[in-house]
Amino acid sequence: MAAVIRLRRLGAKKRPTYRFVATDSRMPRDGRFVEILGFYNPIEKPATVKIFEDKMMYWLDQGATPSDTVINLLKQVGFLKKYETKKKGGDISAMTVSETITERTKKRKKTKQAKEAKAEA
Repeated sequence: MAAVIRLRRLGAKKRPTYRFVATDSRMPRDGRFVEILGFYNPIEKPATVKIFEDKMMYWLDQGATPSDTVINLLKQVGFLKKYETKKKGGDISAMTVSETITERTKKRKKTKQAKEAKAEA
């Protein structure tokens, strides 16, 4: 079994919440899983992330491969840095994992007025 750590979608239509789960790579996104490793709620402002650190470290030590999205979320809350320090044998007692992530700025299309003003200048 090739274990992966991925997000499992929950919640109502247009109101998603996610769980970090350890699962077999052959299972579908919302299919059977082995263990829940945390939660992610992108609807709240700021978005909240709750990771069960001991379980997540166990699965990463066992060789589970996190998905790209999971890696990005773990980096943003500081868990990946803590895990790498633990792997190298460093002291992780003072390191904390954030429970919120900052919101990305939205890309906005340039308006016609801005284009015209730039063209005139």
